[in-house]
Amino acid sequence: MTNADRTDGVLARLADAMWRHRRTVIATWVVVLAVAIGGGLTLAGTHTVDYSTPGSDSKAASERLVQSFSGRSGESLDLVWNVADGRATAPAARERVERLLDEIETVPGIAGGTTTADAEVSDDGRTAIVRLPLDRTSGEVPDASGERIGALVAAAGGDGLKVAVNGQVNRLDRQAGGGEMFGVGVAAVVLLITFGAVVAAGLPIVLAAFGVAIAFLLGGILAAVIDTPDWASEVSIMIGLGVGIDYALLILTRYRAAVAGGSARREANVVAMTTAGHSVLVAGGSVVIALMGLFIMRLPYLYGVALAASLTVLVVLAVTLTLLPALLGVFGRAIDALPIPGLNRAPADPERTPSARWARAVVRRPVVAVVVSLVALALLAAPLSDIRFGFPDAGNNRADATTRQAYDLIAAGFGAGSNASLIAVADTPSAAARSAAERLRGEIGRDPGVVAVAPLQLNDARDTATIAITPRDGPSAPQTKALVERLRDGPLAAAGVDVTLGGDTAATVDQAAVTASRLPLFIGAVVVLSFLLLWRAFRAPVIALKAGLFTILSILAAYGVVAYVSEGGWAGQLIGIDSDLPVPPFIPVMMFAVTFGLAMDYEVFIVSRMQEERERLGDARAAVVSGLARTSKVITAAALIMVSVFGAFAFSSELILKLIGVGLASAILIDGILIRMVLLPGVMHLLGERAWWRPGGGLRRPAAGVRRG
Repeated sequence: MTNADRTDGVLARLADAMWRHRRTVIATWVVVLAVAIGGGLTLAGTHTVDYSTPGSDSKAASERLVQSFSGRSGESLDLVWNVADGRATAPAARERVERLLDEIETVPGIAGGTTTADAEVSDDGRTAIVRLPLDRTSGEVPDASGERIGALVAAAGGDGLKVAVNGQVNRLDRQAGGGEMFGVGVAAVVLLITFGAVVAAGLPIVLAAFGVAIAFLLGGILAAVIDTPDWASEVSIMIGLGVGIDYALLILTRYRAAVAGGSARREANVVAMTTAGHSVLVAGGSVVIALMGLFIMRLPYLYGVALAASLTVLVVLAVTLTLLPALLGVFGRAIDALPIPGLNRAPADPERTPSARWARAVVRRPVVAVVVSLVALALLAAPLSDIRFGFPDAGNNRADATTRQAYDLIAAGFGAGSNASLIAVADTPSAAARSAAERLRGEIGRDPGVVAVAPLQLNDARDTATIAITPRDGPSAPQTKALVERLRDGPLAAAGVDVTLGGDTAATVDQAAVTASRLPLFIGAVVVLSFLLLWRAFRAPVIALKAGLFTILSILAAYGVVAYVSEGGWAGQLIGIDSDLPVPPFIPVMMFAVTFGLAMDYEVFIVSRMQEERERLGDARAAVVSGLARTSKVITAAALIMVSVFGAFAFSSELILKLIGVGLASAILIDGILIRMVLLPGVMHLLGERAWWRPGGGLRRPAAGVRRG
């Protein structure tokens, strides 16, 4: 007996056991939810994270500052105020801002000691800015601190005084979410059209929401154990809803097809689990493998994301494989209750459906299908050559955000480069080292990309000095990135003292470089592990290799879509991107991890059905048409559900979630429609029996009666 057969045997016994003990299973999951609620409310941690890159120059600069300057991390918040018809330093304005500073300095994460006397004033005297130093990295400042500061600043303005704050602290101006509800609404419509009955359509949504709720609560406990970004929970919800609805859709579709084919409901439950359930199990394993591959990047803030998202997938998978069979046993015939007039029609002959006609059209001209698919993928991927990596700055935020208002006030009053944070940190244990640091300051000031260099600042021990640098251009401008590289390779390298360059822009440059260097290893590891998983599922290396290559093609095309949208043209403006937006370097990594795993869902479902039809018909090419005819409707529905759930996040106020939503939605749309409906059947037809070659087994067909699907 093969490993796949043993897996199917386990799934068959599991499905039947869940059916027989359905009330116990349901009660157990209710208890699990109750425990998760209790644990989540009492043990949940706060979302804190360090976005710096271990071993980088910018990380070393931040650590030096913390050690040598009374716990200051080198990062700061920019508090800016503007008086439209007067001077920012007028007594009335200063008094109001002083009260605000006193309140802000009580917030955890803010180092004290800053007053309006430390303010920089614009040439016209109307705008002033103070830098509020942080006593930890911005990612480690609690969410509650960002919310509190945002509320204090919002209440401080009025009567001719405009006050705003900018910085990387979480939740300074975060808007409430809810975009996922739009996606769920679209998914509900797709399910109603697919199933034609309210109960059947509602079951996948209820199961997905149930699993995501448990995972969300457990994710709060995870945040108490490991640093986790605040957006990790929303990414997990996005992934959990998408895969949860899709997994239940695939199994429920196969269950109803088996019932329509004459099987008893209990038997149909077993058939659905050993076919579609097998596909779901492989797909879920691929998702988790891909997500855990994020550890290869060695960026600590991605560890929490990987664990939170993997936990969500595992919980949703467990709910689908155990609670769904139990509910099928409870509902019985009621699964088809509340039919929708005009939609609840008897299943048509699969060979006479539009899907079958489409499949036959593709295989009649397989070369054309393959060429057209590859050309379309190449065109979609073309903008990838112009992608610009970096972290969005406040200038990319929505116009009513306090961070955007602060950015604009600073840029208008002091120049765009005043929003960029660069700081050189030098070891100065001797008078000679301090002299060398002074000479370095002069060399930095002669660079054409620098508009100002602050005087040397020494710590109390006089063994560490800082040089604050104001670039000519904004923080996400390519010119500022080039300045960082030029300073490191030039004046800093020849300074004669040990010096590091930090600040937000420097940190972005470091992370982009590390991501680029480790991305090939990450992709290679995920592809190899997924290849082995698919080989185990089908025992056909050509099938496994083809699946990996196709998924990479769809991801590259999706990268191109993200690059095009981020340019801020007509496509970007549709979702609120109105300026050239740099793409955070971890987003392509996240996209690859999530999309590679999810795309395996469609691959396994379609190809396993083709395998089943090949065993039934004895003809690999005929099986392509028959298998696609029986799966294309549900795969199209599944893809549309994924696209709607992910695409809803494209309208989030958070730029990171916006780009992730665009990337995942486009990747699934490309993979579910262009790859699986056009390229896959074309290539499978061209390969014929060669697609099913097995090492040592030649091209012989497997014995009839082995079922997948």
